[in-house]
Amino acid sequence: MKKFYAFLPFLGLFLIACEEDTVVPEPAGPDPVEYTSGTADFSNYVAIGNSLTAGFSDNALFIDGQTASFPNMLASNFALAGGGSFDIPFMADNLGGATINGETDANMDGSPDIGNRLILSFLGASPSPVPVQGQGSTEITDKLAGPFNNMGVPGAKSYELLAPGYGSLAGLAIGAANPYFVRFSSSETASVIGDAAAQGATFFTLWAGANDILIYATGGGTGVDQAGNLDPSTYSRNDITDPNVFAGSLDAMLQTMTANGAGGAIANLPNVTDIPYFTTVPHNPIPLDEATAAFLNSAQAYGAYNAGLAQLQQLNLITEEELEKRTITFAAGEGNAVVIIDEDLTDLTAFNPALINMRQATEEDLMVLTSRSFIGTLANPNDPTSINGVAVPLADQWVLTPEEQATVETALNAYNQTIAGLAAAYDLAFVDANALLNQLRTNGFQQADGSVVDATFATGGGFSLDGVHPAPRGYAIIANAFIEAINAKYNSNLPGVNPLDYTGLYID
Repeated sequence: MKKFYAFLPFLGLFLIACEEDTVVPEPAGPDPVEYTSGTADFSNYVAIGNSLTAGFSDNALFIDGQTASFPNMLASNFALAGGGSFDIPFMADNLGGATINGETDANMDGSPDIGNRLILSFLGASPSPVPVQGQGSTEITDKLAGPFNNMGVPGAKSYELLAPGYGSLAGLAIGAANPYFVRFSSSETASVIGDAAAQGATFFTLWAGANDILIYATGGGTGVDQAGNLDPSTYSRNDITDPNVFAGSLDAMLQTMTANGAGGAIANLPNVTDIPYFTTVPHNPIPLDEATAAFLNSAQAYGAYNAGLAQLQQLNLITEEELEKRTITFAAGEGNAVVIIDEDLTDLTAFNPALINMRQATEEDLMVLTSRSFIGTLANPNDPTSINGVAVPLADQWVLTPEEQATVETALNAYNQTIAGLAAAYDLAFVDANALLNQLRTNGFQQADGSVVDATFATGGGFSLDGVHPAPRGYAIIANAFIEAINAKYNSNLPGVNPLDYTGLYID
């Protein structure tokens, strides 16, 4: 990408003649700042967490992203006040893709187990994220020699960070292990927290739990809220972790990391409504001409569905409110809402199999980012009328409904209450990442050059192209929040980092 700089006007140097023996004194500069760690000891820093700790961005883990992880930024500040080296389990390249025993699809599910990073392509009608071409050179079975200070494992849930064998190659086939941790675990029976604790950290950061609710949310609420189920071995990947399981997992990790008196910082979790994965695609992106709108409203299409609903409402089988909610109508022009499946509607198929649980989306529904490339495609390539989101309702995976959002929020509030309580109980620095990400979405953060970093997809500078993970500039803002909390708690005076030193968007 070309960079354009303002040209500075040429300023001539005016020399003042002096007597031969006259000495012109150099202007006095500011006294150099002496950075101190306060009551903290940064000499051996270990970071524990998931993809947010690892430096995951643009839907992948790659060298540049790992270098721009917020723990690596913290380590650069800690080095100013007695901090030591910070070792990272780097991927082999900047593509982000990987193989397992030479296969890109070792799990045989039809997609790469670890895919390439996204890049903004300008080849289509409008700029859009596409995977970088090429095969990544990272082979998961090539073990890295540790230990590593960055113990962030993409995809890990809270309780998985405690699981023995989470870095076992044999465990991958049964879903009991994580390919990223397989690369740098100390043994086949190791746990993430065990390998982290074995390093004898004097200071640590812990940011865990996002995946315990995020995977449910990004899957459109297709999982189950496991509140009340204390057995994680029975959970599916898309389920929400029971708050007591989450609390116990976090408490166990903090007990382990503070056993030898280490200080640390812990962050709470952001609301999913603050990330562009859920705020970018509108609920009403469908343009229609008059003929198509008229057909969709006719008895040959949704008119029959609407009439069936009205009949059942007359029989008091659904309320007037539900009838209004479910009635589907289209109009010529822009701004028609997509049709979606909503499992929380009354099941009427026993009365009429055609009356499935569908309705049009409203502004309260959150369309997932990946729906932008699915809405408007054909469900049947041989049927030009089978348009997804119009003639064919979008399945649950493409939208997070208000009821599903409420489920997420309930879990989030319980998790964040736990995190705040444990931060106080273990006397740790507390980072309010929830408030931070909310500010990033609502107002953004103004930078020294007058620019504003916000949560606008692709152009805001705060988030990467996957719409979930921060861009390097966003990670810098997070790093500064950690620094601010650490300085306040431990009376250190670390300077933080300049977000403008990091990119808001990778463009080749």
